[in-house]
Amino acid sequence: MANSSSGGPQKRNSVKAPLIFSAVLAVIAGVATTIFATGGADKELRLDLGLTAAGIAFIASLLICSLLLMTEKPNPDHLSEGSGVHRSSAKIPGGAGTIGGSAAQRPAAAGTEEVPGADSRPTDPTA
Repeated sequence: MANSSSGGPQKRNSVKAPLIFSAVLAVIAGVATTIFATGGADKELRLDLGLTAAGIAFIASLLICSLLLMTEKPNPDHLSEGSGVHRSSAKIPGGAGTIGGSAAQRPAAAGTEEVPGADSRPTDPTA
């Protein structure tokens, strides 16, 4: 089993807690289904329905627990260290920092001339 920096086993890698939780839910579902499916004190217990409900409850709760444990995994620290993914778009040339600025602040495309007072954005033909 993987060890953390303190030397003990990591809690997120433990299988014991989800198994115990799923087993308890399975027992509760099995007993409740056996009792309620019988339909009275003078009738025979429905163990077949109880075991079926217990199996379904065990598998479903174990699946949900495992999916929740997988989503808990934190990201490694090296992902946030200047990889370029988390840069502010206002600091990127041509990014969000240039939207709404004046024509003098926006860089002109190569080979095009800017007409003073003209907007370089295309107009909406439906308006």
